[in-house]
Order: sequence, then structure tokens, then C-alpha cells
Amino acid sequence: MPEIKIDIKSPEFIRLPRVQKVLTACLQCGYCIDVCEAHNQTPWESVTPRGKIYYVKQLDVSGVGAMDALLGREVTLSPEFVDAMYKCTGCGNCEVVCHAKIHLVDFWEDMRAWIVKNGAGPLSAHKGMAEKVRKYHNPYGESPAKRDAWWPADVERAKVPDVIFFAGCTGSYRMQHIAQAGVTVLSRAGVKMNCLGEKEWCCSSPLIRTGNHDASLGCAETVVEKADGMGAKDMVMTCSGCYKTVSSDFGKYYSKVGQNVYHFSQYVEQLINDRKLPLNNEFNHKVTYHDPCHLGRHSGVYDSPRNVIKKIKGIEFVEMERSRENSRCCGAGGGYKSQFNDFATAVAVERIHDAEETGADVLITCCPFCVLNLTQGAKKCGSSIKVMDLSQVLLEVTAPKQAEPKPAE
Repeated sequence: MPEIKIDIKSPEFIRLPRVQKVLTACLQCGYCIDVCEAHNQTPWESVTPRGKIYYVKQLDVSGVGAMDALLGREVTLSPEFVDAMYKCTGCGNCEVVCHAKIHLVDFWEDMRAWIVKNGAGPLSAHKGMAEKVRKYHNPYGESPAKRDAWWPADVERAKVPDVIFFAGCTGSYRMQHIAQAGVTVLSRAGVKMNCLGEKEWCCSSPLIRTGNHDASLGCAETVVEKADGMGAKDMVMTCSGCYKTVSSDFGKYYSKVGQNVYHFSQYVEQLINDRKLPLNNEFNHKVTYHDPCHLGRHSGVYDSPRNVIKKIKGIEFVEMERSRENSRCCGAGGGYKSQFNDFATAVAVERIHDAEETGADVLITCCPFCVLNLTQGAKKCGSSIKVMDLSQVLLEVTAPKQAEPKPAE
């Protein structure tokens, strides 16, 4: 990629967002470096949070400032900087350890949006995703008519549901067994459900995370208007990325949905507490839990998945050393896997090693994308640990209890 010249006198030029507070607050201390998974894969200072902020500061001071316009200096945007901005999973570990308490997750997304608006991004895989979302309403380019083909045949779709189940693109087209498990488990608790069918457009998380903010409006508008017309009280999803986007981001680009938005783990926890979901069977395994970044660090949901896991009979639960807000990213977020798949899988390998150190034989998480990448990581390093979504575990333990065979007379 050649250097991109920016005409700061052009009316089409988009000035930097209001980043001065961030640039002033950053002490360049480097605490963020050790927790940056992207830096562990490509150990260049420019890839670190500190390095990227330093570069943005140079842009602000001498790259796109008033003096350059006055002197007519040519401004270029380095392709190495653009690459570094996208070599980031958006996990937020840097934000957790930041002594200056900078909101770095929002900062990275704002900078990516600025890069896109000035024609320097996104990267090739992200452009492809955006084009498919605009055309097919999902980043995989699959037929919208097949959006709800995953729905279990034995679960009734209520005309006036209590719950809208939002499967998400990955659950609808790639990891259908997780969406199926989620719906089946909820149906066993007597929950009346339906989904949005063809109107379940991509939540637009892949677009927002890679700087395509403008394309989010149509997605949010369609989902909100279809959902609000169904008369449901609640919306539930097994995907952590969808949960963060629908519950937090929709209000930025369009109105929020009229339903109470729950992640599957939150909704199931309440069903169990209300004694509506029977846990009929034991799950005799030593397990550990991986916090998805969008559910944990970004949304603050740490306890519900753990509370559900601890209520299941037969489980021996152990925590990884890096857990909750300090959890290692699985490597799949922020458009990182779509553009840098090998690096993303390598990050997943490190997370698998974290799980193996606990002695667990099952690694549970709460996101189909985490399940996908961690499973690939386990395969790459030859690990025998089994990666499961919480919905899959509950599918087993909520199944009708099998009658024990009578002893032979």
C-alpha cells in the first residue's frame, strides 16, 4: 500500500476527531504493551497502543494541523500506521491497565472511522465484509432467505412472542448449533419465542469495529422497527458481539430496540433462579470459563455465566489466571481474524494454553465467534481440551432425565 496523500485544504478532508484529551492524558508509560495480544504476534512498537497514540499525536501536532495548511505542506498517511491501527482485536485489555484511564476501545474505533472517511481504510477483508452486509445483510454473503433456516423444527415459533431470539450472522450461517442450542434450552423453560427472519440484519458490529460506522444505520433501523412490531418484551442472544452492539451501540446510530436486551447467560440465570429451567443431568467435567471481550470487559457481564456454571451438578469449576477484566482475548475480535487469521489463531493457542494450565478438560465461553477461534486454536496446538458454548452445556444438562435401567432380576 503506497503512502496516502491528504489534501488538508480539500473540503472532503475530515479532520481528526477530538483526540487532544487522549493525547494529553497518555503518559507513554507502556503498561499497555504487555497485555496487547497483537503486539505479542507482531512485536513492533508501532503496533502497541502507546506507539499508535504517539503516531496520532504527530498527526495532530504536525500532520494535519493549521501550520501545514498555512505553509501548504503535503501530508501523507503512512500505510504502516493504517496497518497498525487494524492490527488490534479491540479487546480493551489496554484500557483496563491504563493508569490514565483513557477510553481506548472507543478511541481505536474513532480513529478507524477517521481513516475510513479519509479513504485510507478499511483493509481488504473489511471492505469485503461491508459490501456483503450492504448487499446481503450479513458479512458472509449468504442468502437472506436462509437467515432463519437454523430454527429447530421441534420448537414452535410464537406469533406473539415473549422473547425475540437474535441469532446473529455467525449463529445463523456458521455456528448454527449454538443458536439451536440456545432456542432449545429456552423452550424447555416454557419461553415463547420467535426470531426476525429475513429482517434480522447484521447487528453491524463487524462494520463498527472496522470503521464503517455509516453502514450501521440501515442495519439498526431495520432490526429496531421489525423487533418493535412483534410485541415481544425481551430480546435474547448467545452472541456477545451482538449483545454489545444491540444493547450499547444502536442508540448511537439509531434508536434502541424497545425490548429489554439480555445475553443468553443473563436470561438463563434468571430462569434457573425462578425454578423455570430444570437442570436434570450432571455434567461431570472439570471446566474453566473464558470471558468474551464484548461481554466481559466491554459490557461488565462477568457473574451470570459463572453463576450458571456453578449451579450445574457434577462440574468442578476452576478459574484461569487471566480472567474477568484481565482475561486474555481469544483473538477473533475487531476485524483481526478476518484480515489476520493466522495471528488470530495464534492468540487462540495462547488462550488454550491458559486453560490447559488449570487442568480443565472443557473450556466454556459465551460467544460463537470465541468458540470458533478457540476451537481452531486447540486444533492448531493439538490440545485435547473441548471448547463449548454455555448453551451447548445447558442443552445436555436440561435434556429430559433418562430413566435408570432396572437391575436384572
